[in-house]
Amino acid sequence: MSDPKNPFAAWMGQMQDMAKTMNPALEHFTPTGFEKLWPTMPAEMVEQFMGKGLNPEGLDAKTKMLLTLAGLTVLGAQAEAQIRLTVRQAAEQGATKQEIAETIGLMGLFGGLPAMNKAMELANAALGDEE
Repeated sequence: MSDPKNPFAAWMGQMQDMAKTMNPALEHFTPTGFEKLWPTMPAEMVEQFMGKGLNPEGLDAKTKMLLTLAGLTVLGAQAEAQIRLTVRQAAEQGATKQEIAETIGLMGLFGGLPAMNKAMELANAALGDEE
């Protein structure tokens, strides 16, 4: 993408230059570093704002977290930080390791085995089950 005629490469270069100018520390920004700034919210807070708190007849927060995990799994490697965060939040909402693994496993049918394997790897890391 170093072709000067490529508008995407030019735009990316401009955005990177702007980020460095505004905050030189952004030059070393990584999504994994950003993840550390975003803690898991308490289960009660998530349930209130994302679960039955605002919609008593709707899905609970645990179910919504598992649905979110399913969608992120299909997206594949482009959602690594989001998968880890969602796995941690699903566990905080009471999702078992079995439920998390089953959610990811089902998405292998839609996103393919590489996306499913990557999500399983990320989930294991997020839950501290790296082997």
